[in-house]
Amino acid sequence: MIPLPDDFVVTPWEVSGDVDYDRLVEMFGTQRIGDELTSRLIKHTGEHQTMLRRGIFYSHRDMNLILDDHEKGNGFVMYTGRGPSGHTHLGHMMPWIFTKYLQDKFGVELYFQMTDDEKFLFGPDLTLKDTKNYAYDNALDVIALGFDKSKTRIFLDTEYSHMLYNIAMKVAKKVTFSTTKAVFGFTNSNNIGSIWFTSMQAAPAFLPSVLKEKNIRCLIPCAIDQDPHFRIARDVAEGIGYFKPALIHCKMLPSLAGSDKMSASLPTTSIFTTDSPEQIKKKIGNAFTGGAVSVEEQRQNGGNPDICSVYQYLYYIFEVDDSKLEERRRKCQAGEILCGECKGELTTQVTNFITDHQEKREKAKDVVEDFMLRD
Repeated sequence: MIPLPDDFVVTPWEVSGDVDYDRLVEMFGTQRIGDELTSRLIKHTGEHQTMLRRGIFYSHRDMNLILDDHEKGNGFVMYTGRGPSGHTHLGHMMPWIFTKYLQDKFGVELYFQMTDDEKFLFGPDLTLKDTKNYAYDNALDVIALGFDKSKTRIFLDTEYSHMLYNIAMKVAKKVTFSTTKAVFGFTNSNNIGSIWFTSMQAAPAFLPSVLKEKNIRCLIPCAIDQDPHFRIARDVAEGIGYFKPALIHCKMLPSLAGSDKMSASLPTTSIFTTDSPEQIKKKIGNAFTGGAVSVEEQRQNGGNPDICSVYQYLYYIFEVDDSKLEERRRKCQAGEILCGECKGELTTQVTNFITDHQEKREKAKDVVEDFMLRD
């Protein structure tokens, strides 16, 4: 396991502390998204998408090769997923929103993996029935975002196991126990299923090549905490006859507590797609801000938007107008706006988003099977 500073932890199963994203690029060995790659993306999409413009998607592996193949007419596919351990929250949806943007702009297929097996193996309190139920519940949120039904395939590991298992076996044969211990920090106390699991998470990167009976590049949009799984996939890819999967990484949406990433295990500091307007109002009302201890002090000295979870939610998702965001920042620092006003505006935006999403979520129940990939 790559050693990280004592003040933050980043693994596929745990993120805590104030994450230093620059350090992660160095330690994980990824590349920052620079001006040249940004210009190529703008050329193909016709815009500088908000999450790219603000550096929320900021790191990659071989994104240049994805664009090379696209420009040659060879195409590419995408793969992302969800570990179904509870209801979907906004932190899960952030990379999916960007993934949908890429699908819309490039017109490519998406393979969406529900790792119900992973959450059973790593979650001591979850049964296979629990993780399966959550997987289908989470699938409603994927569909509600508006992914193209003709180009989006959702599957559960435990249900699409025949196809995935055959690919995962090829991966597993190339991965040693010492590698999994080094990457994930496993010990002798880990169950053998958890040690095997990274082979299943690697498999969908090669699935499209198997289904199409030709080698095709795969792009994985994901939060950077998931990168370790795909370092292993990249290490073995060419040895089993496939292209290395490419990745484009995003930062993690902070929790309403002001640090770490939003987590389903801390429901009072996360906003879920199933939350009521009353729950949303209460959670945002209790959110950590960069305000002063009193109105008078904040009017005099201003607030600190850099540590404010309310400002971060606007920055990451809910305010796409840069000039409006910068004006809010200026007013905060000048003491011209108070935390209550910002909380109220964010509450309105989040409530409207979630209410609209819930309506689409209900309609998604009628078309789930249209998206499912079956053996």
